[in-house]
Amino acid sequence: MNLDRVRGWVAAAGRVAVLTGAGMSQESGVPTFRDAQTGLWAHFRPEELATEEGFRADPQRVWDWYAQRRAAMAQVAPNAGHVALADYGRRHPGKLTVITQNVDGLHQRAGSAGVLALHGNIFEDRWVEPPRACCSSRPPVEARPPRCAVCGNLRRPAVVWFGEMLPEAALEAAEQAAQACQLMLVVGTSGAVYPAAGLAHVASEAGARVVVLNPHPSDLDSVADEVLRGTAATLLPKLLVD
Repeated sequence: MNLDRVRGWVAAAGRVAVLTGAGMSQESGVPTFRDAQTGLWAHFRPEELATEEGFRADPQRVWDWYAQRRAAMAQVAPNAGHVALADYGRRHPGKLTVITQNVDGLHQRAGSAGVLALHGNIFEDRWVEPPRACCSSRPPVEARPPRCAVCGNLRRPAVVWFGEMLPEAALEAAEQAAQACQLMLVVGTSGAVYPAAGLAHVASEAGARVVVLNPHPSDLDSVADEVLRGTAATLLPKLLVD
């Protein structure tokens, strides 16, 4: 493990892209989707809790599941890795682009600006159907889930469910950041979920160095110019020092 070499790469790069995954949030105590399926929710399949079809079949059940997840995530705090990225971004305006697969908002709460949240934000809602004029003209009826008082359109968590496309604007911006960077840090992700994992290939093919930070082997180790074994909270404060 060559921290000094990677530290030099960080300092020399004009633009750095950072792709973060579930491992980054686990250090803050955020359970993964499957780890959160305990107790009452243990016998439900992901298709019943995280697809549009599951939501339409039982909106209240899915809304309550996400309400429980929101409550749990609200109790956790950004860890030293989130803080290191946010502090580095403030010290070097315009140099760092944070791209995350996480929906917990911890990068934003730590102070990182312009975070590209590829899978959405669990603390935000959106309409399940394209909104009509009535949906914005009056406050939604408070229910589980909330609904338009006129047409009945339902609010849903603003996260990407299984089978859905990533938000086009965020993905396009992430691809541009991957193509433009001189260094990409891939932090706490298995590298198995696409198209997010493909950003490391985009960066590498565009000539950037790729560094994987993960305590365990990942599918992107073969793309990396350097692999640092360790957690985000341990490694990022050591790398982002200038």
